[in-house]
Amino acid sequence: MFRISARSIIALGLSASAIWAESEYVFLGVKPQMMAEMLGEIKKELEKHKDVILVTMAAGLSIKTIRKMAGGDYKVIRIMPNLVVEVGKGEILYTTSENVSKNEIGKFLNLMKHAGHLTGMEEEEMDAGCSVSGCGPAFVYKFVRGLAQGGVDAGLDEETALALAIQTVRGAAKMLESNDAPLDKMIENVCSPGGSTIEGVKKLDEAKMEEAVRDAVAAAYQRNIELGKTE
Repeated sequence: MFRISARSIIALGLSASAIWAESEYVFLGVKPQMMAEMLGEIKKELEKHKDVILVTMAAGLSIKTIRKMAGGDYKVIRIMPNLVVEVGKGEILYTTSENVSKNEIGKFLNLMKHAGHLTGMEEEEMDAGCSVSGCGPAFVYKFVRGLAQGGVDAGLDEETALALAIQTVRGAAKMLESNDAPLDKMIENVCSPGGSTIEGVKKLDEAKMEEAVRDAVAAAYQRNIELGKTE
């Protein structure tokens, strides 16, 4: 029977000996800077349970690095979830070592499906993907804050302005999912000639908003690369 319990979640400081008996998937839920120390502490247990699958969510640390830290060619699934897995709408990027079977991947995907959408990719794409989906919620929240504050400046109360901003972002995202039109066309569809939207878009263009967002993703990507420089 496949199951995963609290004993399958390792955190620095917990007793490793208590988690192995029923675990197929062991989540390594520590920061990249803590991974080597934590894996060093559980090496003896790993040597006794070579079929366990290590699931790492540490930014920047490759499968090769995790195996090196663990001291063996263990089965590894590397994932990069984003914060919104908390509400079941997350984006979880994943890649696996060559010795994880299709059946084991299938079980894992079934386990994780309630957290959101899962996207498999090559490992060399993970750092770039995380820079978009992993860091992206913070960038979206900053946009929502600006949108809501604009409403407050125009005379709305804070609660109403925030609610309008959230629903607007929710609806716009849903429309993106169901519409194959290019983004430029979708922007154009909202902007009536001489209307209010086009005036706002002009301000966003003057502020180089899209360029700023691209720079944010680039900075996040560079940091992911730096975090992985442990090999």
